[in-house]
Amino acid sequence: MAPLLEVDSPALLIVDMQNDFVRPGAPLEVPDARTTIAPHQSLISAFRSAKRPIFYTKFLSTPYRSLLWNWSPECEEDTKCCWKGHQRLYEDRNEPLECTDIISEIYPEAGDHIIEKFGYGAFHGTALADMLHSLDIKSVIVTGTVTQICVEETARESFHHGFKTVMVTDAVSSFAPNLQAATLENFAMKFGWVATAEDVLTRMKHA
Repeated sequence: MAPLLEVDSPALLIVDMQNDFVRPGAPLEVPDARTTIAPHQSLISAFRSAKRPIFYTKFLSTPYRSLLWNWSPECEEDTKCCWKGHQRLYEDRNEPLECTDIISEIYPEAGDHIIEKFGYGAFHGTALADMLHSLDIKSVIVTGTVTQICVEETARESFHHGFKTVMVTDAVSSFAPNLQAATLENFAMKFGWVATAEDVLTRMKHA
């Protein structure tokens, strides 16, 4: 039997909801990511109202060949997927956007934290763990894309850093429903909690 969902001194951690993954026609587009915008907006609104920290991650491609390029050739120079500073025109926009920027629908505000990373997990090679500890965070609420790649890696790292970690089912997305389902099931079995945005917000109200 799974332990009761705990949302204690939480921070919201939004993984890679950026133009080159979410916008129509993006080189590594995850169409289902757009269905998570409304749950993201609900969570962000609640965290802002409660004056709880919000962290956004950005995946950046290295400007030189790395091992990761073997599985994401879109990051190579021909396409420049997730190259910081690269402008791209998307199907739903009339002007080019910075390809690594967070989508405008859930854009960061002053006081939010931005974590730039060159790999899948948001803790590897960054100051994220130290920042969370400095804010006395106990629970990390993880959302974003892609569920079985950067989201899962980040959520597992959060667990290993000692944070009570929740993956939000309606605020994560994937291009492979079977892999998303398997990831969520496995995470709930050994690493943390899997819950809807509504469940998280309800537990925050009663924490």
